[in-house]
Amino acid sequence: MLSKHELEKYDRQIMLKGFGEKGQESLKNARVFIAGAGGLGSPVSIYLAAAGVGNITIVDCDTVSVSNLNRQILHWEADIGRPKVESAKEKLSKFNPDIRIDIINEEITENNVFQLVGTNTMIVDAMDNIHARLLLNKVSLQRNIPIFHGAVYGFEGRTTTILPGKTPCLRCLYRQTLSSTKFPVVGVAPAIIACIQATEVLKYITGIGELLAGRLLIFDGMRSKFMEIAIKKKVNCEDCGQFITDVGGNI
Repeated sequence: MLSKHELEKYDRQIMLKGFGEKGQESLKNARVFIAGAGGLGSPVSIYLAAAGVGNITIVDCDTVSVSNLNRQILHWEADIGRPKVESAKEKLSKFNPDIRIDIINEEITENNVFQLVGTNTMIVDAMDNIHARLLLNKVSLQRNIPIFHGAVYGFEGRTTTILPGKTPCLRCLYRQTLSSTKFPVVGVAPAIIACIQATEVLKYITGIGELLAGRLLIFDGMRSKFMEIAIKKKVNCEDCGQFITDVGGNI
């Protein structure tokens, strides 16, 4: 049940066709796991909080450094040296005190990934390393919950929505081991990709619109262009091979 304050606060999105009070109540009851509180995790969490997603869990094991500040907009100069999750919770709690923000200051590993995701029913992949992404991929498949994937490099970025049993998984997308070394990035790239990820989460929760399921959306900031390619299932994928039942079509 939405309060009078919530009805007024979220009035503009409640007005949307197909959204309504029912959609807002779905957001209020949603449980979203955000892996990463950096360049992607910052804007994703801000816009989900602004929309009224009622339960957000943020996991990150890093501390704020000065080199983060060109893109990780939840963290400010005064936060240098603080755990990112603490900095994130402080800002988000002030931004929207009506929602619950849980934070976990831990590294995602094979031993704890299922425990960390807990009872959350969707995963936002805002990580910067392939190992953690693929661990989240396994949770997604085994628990049948979606992953909203985003990645950036320089002025470029990519995003897709993965629905277990219906779309290829992250292992299908990343068929080779990627380097985890330091890479260039300008702040606008993760901001754009994260906003699309947040859009996908909101559509998924409310059941409106068409998701980026089975489609990889690529942003080329240097040319100000978006491109889209179909993601194909990896033959005999070691992660999703036994889960895929339907690839392609309107998902």
